[in-house]
Amino acid sequence: MDITEILEYCQLKKGVEETFPFNPETLVLKVAGKMFALIPLDKQPLSIALKTDPEWSEELREKHPQITGAYHMNKTHWNSVVCEGLKRDLIYKLIDHSYDLIVQSLTKRKREELLNSY
Repeated sequence: MDITEILEYCQLKKGVEETFPFNPETLVLKVAGKMFALIPLDKQPLSIALKTDPEWSEELREKHPQITGAYHMNKTHWNSVVCEGLKRDLIYKLIDHSYDLIVQSLTKRKREELLNSY
């Protein structure tokens, strides 16, 4: 799986914007102004930081050595996912989960605006 596949998948979601708020090497994907994915463009193998439910994070980290607490992020809620060696379906599921957690955290008004505007 490569960066192009990940970006194309993320861009299919409503309201996704690509930003570089920290530095030119870290792509941040946001929905309604809130981060749901961070991709360090200068690192190999490809990895992506994604928000994850804490209980599921624990299970994922035990099962997959490619999934660890995300660097510079709250390790209870964010995972660093090294894509190499993981199934595409799991990566997509993790992206969906992160996006959905952010959308669910929006106010009702913002969530309705997002879902009705695209």
